[in-house]
Amino acid sequence: MYQFFVEDSQIGEERITILGEDVNHIRNVLRMKSGEQIRISSRQGADYFCEVETIEKEAVTARILYRDKESRELPVRICLFQGLPKGDKMELIIQKAVELGVTEIVPVAMRNCVVKLDEKKAAAKIKRWQAISESAAKQAKRSVIPVVSDVMTFSEAVSYAQTMDVRLLPYEQERGMEHTRKVMEGLKKEGSLGIFIGPEGGFDRKEIEAVKDSMELLSLGNRILRTETAGMTMLSILLYHLEE
Repeated sequence: MYQFFVEDSQIGEERITILGEDVNHIRNVLRMKSGEQIRISSRQGADYFCEVETIEKEAVTARILYRDKESRELPVRICLFQGLPKGDKMELIIQKAVELGVTEIVPVAMRNCVVKLDEKKAAAKIKRWQAISESAAKQAKRSVIPVVSDVMTFSEAVSYAQTMDVRLLPYEQERGMEHTRKVMEGLKKEGSLGIFIGPEGGFDRKEIEAVKDSMELLSLGNRILRTETAGMTMLSILLYHLEE
């Protein structure tokens, strides 16, 4: 069943109106017909199962069959602070992180990042990354579209993370999974959580020194993981402990 996202203003008592690019996708790509069933989510996380009624050039109207009250979201809001990786790795990271349940992704310019984005390039990247987040949210049948924020410096990201209840930082020089297990088992199924993942070059020692008293430094095992693997590993562990 295909899924689409709409603004709250497009949801009525009995019907929902789909506007924008999704109309062309429904008409000309999916070639859907009246009577087909679809899933529609509001930007606030409400989910509806609907039946397509009319398909016009500018809008698609769907009749609400019932509202799905079973949430597909994790009970904890997870923010992934990802050190900017090389090439198109960020696209893969965003796609998989959204599938695994993150609520927000913050690209972070860290000391050991090879990639340097100027303001113009960063704006274009963010637009592309947000589109990937939306596509992944539809595929995973998420109730919300995770936000990809503007690129932050490390200090800006650390300051933002202070607003979250828990802050975790997997670090390759940490050893011993017992501490990791204790931290995971002690997590509450509520509130907010931030995860910091370093770039290909890892965290700079000064970055670790700056946060060692305000974040939980964790081990992900005795092997060195690529940046695109570390985040997915951390999220998978969290999903196991937090999914209801």
